[in-house]
Amino acid sequence: MQPEEKTDRENLIAIQSDIYLLSIIGEVEGHEALADRAKATRYEHILPNLAKAEDNKNIRGILILLNTVGGDVEAGLAIAEMIASMSKPTVSLVLGGGHSIGVPLAVSADYSLIVPSATMVIHPVRQNGMFIGVAQSYRNMEKTQDRITEFVSSHSGISQKRLEELMLDTRTLVKDVGTLLDGREAVQEGLIDEVGGISRALEKLHELMGDAENRM
Repeated sequence: MQPEEKTDRENLIAIQSDIYLLSIIGEVEGHEALADRAKATRYEHILPNLAKAEDNKNIRGILILLNTVGGDVEAGLAIAEMIASMSKPTVSLVLGGGHSIGVPLAVSADYSLIVPSATMVIHPVRQNGMFIGVAQSYRNMEKTQDRITEFVSSHSGISQKRLEELMLDTRTLVKDVGTLLDGREAVQEGLIDEVGGISRALEKLHELMGDAENRM
């Protein structure tokens, strides 16, 4: 095994000569910088490194660890689309939480896992800052929400209709509309593929890497 490689302030590190680890933690930062003390995943670090990993012939697979409260929709979807479009096998593991925009990030991998104690919060799109209360604003929010639900349903086993039902549930969250799912419930809903931890995630990634080689 080669020594671990890491570049300052990057979330993508080598844990093995042919496997890269991507960590998505805290809040997904968008075009506006968060406070210095905030734990954040910055998409401008993630996207170029994923492109480098895709082009690196020595890298055969990517493991994605998630513990995120969500964050910027555009940045989160950009990362999720990048992961989903990679030719290298990808496996995601939700640890702690995969909330809000963390949901499409979790399902963007070829195979997704979640530990039993982790949770995922599904809720409608929110608007920060000034909001102009006109019909066009609501339509734009609906379009953004449709982009998220279509992506999640196309990369997991949950239907878009069921996802929207969970988003609009008024019985679960105290201060918001939506649903909180624990690890087993996320699997039962078809959102995540399997309940499991790091050993199972690496086992599945090695399995997918072997399958990819056999197809070559």
